Amino acid sequence: MVPRVLAVAGSDSGGGAGIQADLKTMLALGVHGMTVVTAVTAQNSLGVQGSWELPVEAVRAQYRSVVDDIGVQAVKTGMLASAELVDTVAALLSGTDVPVVVDPVGVSKHGDALLAPSALDVVRGRLLPAATVATPNLDEVEQLTGVRVRSEDDLVRAAEAVLAYGPRWALIKGGHLAGDAVDLLTDGTEEHWFRAPRHDNRHTHGTGCTLASAVASELAKGRTVPEAVRAAKNYVTGAIAAGFALGGGIGPVDHGWRLR
Repeated sequence: MVPRVLAVAGSDSGGGAGIQADLKTMLALGVHGMTVVTAVTAQNSLGVQGSWELPVEAVRAQYRSVVDDIGVQAVKTGMLASAELVDTVAALLSGTDVPVVVDPVGVSKHGDALLAPSALDVVRGRLLPAATVATPNLDEVEQLTGVRVRSEDDLVRAAEAVLAYGPRWALIKGGHLAGDAVDLLTDGTEEHWFRAPRHDNRHTHGTGCTLASAVASELAKGRTVPEAVRAAKNYVTGAIAAGFALGGGIGPVDHGWRLR
């Protein structure tokens, strides 16, 4: 049977990030993607014009409907919006014995808030401990831990701060630093550094969602965490290189670049 991956995240009406990016990534990587929609955004290449979270009952019903009948080999979480939704999803994950990739989405590519400040404590105390891999970018590291990363040398300290909240592995994404795109994966014992050349392309909307979904897809195929992250990094690097203009702002990465 084709591996099955569940994305628990918000919808991006522009199609570049959120569950739309998750499903495109999963299709490109040969797994069956399913969704639990947590919020609906009015969003385009210029930013987020509106956001509406779904009721807890709707999120719980979607999750149970998929997991109880179809089953999953991995779960990826993205935009969860509120403390109540974070707590609900964390409780659901606690009863699902599969790898979980937590992308602690706090702010959109355009700087729009996607997580209520009141939800941060629940992310730290309930969601991160449920993660097989947590995949924060540098802004999210600072938001969650207070650690500010200014150079590649700070990535280890950032990972230690994230691991203190309980995920088995932390993948600290250094894409906002100057120079090569460098990410650090560690479980506190072993370190894996992933380096790729930086592409001169401003169209990078959906990068974080895409990477987390790619990691979840590879874990669902049975890869180890380091193997999954390496494969996901290679996929995302190609998607960034092929990113294209869309609308008047920041376009998306190209999820289908390998298919062309």
